[in-house]
Amino acid sequence: MNDWDHPSPFTLALTPQPSDIDGLAHTNNAVYVQWCEQAGWAHSEALGLSLDDYRRLDRAMAIREGHYDYLLPSVEGEALVLGTWLTSSDGKLTMERRFQLRRASDGVTLMRGRWALICIEISSGKPRRMPPEFLSAYEAVLVFQPG
Repeated sequence: MNDWDHPSPFTLALTPQPSDIDGLAHTNNAVYVQWCEQAGWAHSEALGLSLDDYRRLDRAMAIREGHYDYLLPSVEGEALVLGTWLTSSDGKLTMERRFQLRRASDGVTLMRGRWALICIEISSGKPRRMPPEFLSAYEAVLVFQPG
C-alpha cells in the first residue's frame, strides 16, 4: 500500500550506507533502531524540545519498551522515508511513539516500530510527571489509537 499508517507523519529521508549493510547484503536491523532514535529526536526538536530543554527541565521521555517488525529488507543506496507519530499519552507519565519505514520508490512498508515511553527525572532516573512544556508540545500532535 502507498498509505501511511496514520495521517501527517514527521518524516526523515534516509539512504543505507555501506557501513549499514550486514552479511546478508541488507540494512542491519540495528540500523533501523538507530534511525528510529534519530527520527524521534528530530521530531521532538521540530516540536520545540531539544536535548538542552530536557536537561534544563531535568526531564526526559525514556524508552521503556521497543518493538520492531521487520517486514522487508532494504539495500545499500535505496531511498527510504521514515515516518513517526506520537500516538497516545496518559497526560502524566507515559506516551507511545510509532514508526513506519517505507521505500521511497513505491511506498512499500519495510518496518514498523513502537516505543512505550516514560517520563523520567534525568538526575535520578526515576519516573516523574511530564512538565507543562512536554504536554503542550507533544499532546498537540497526538494521534490516538482506538481501544
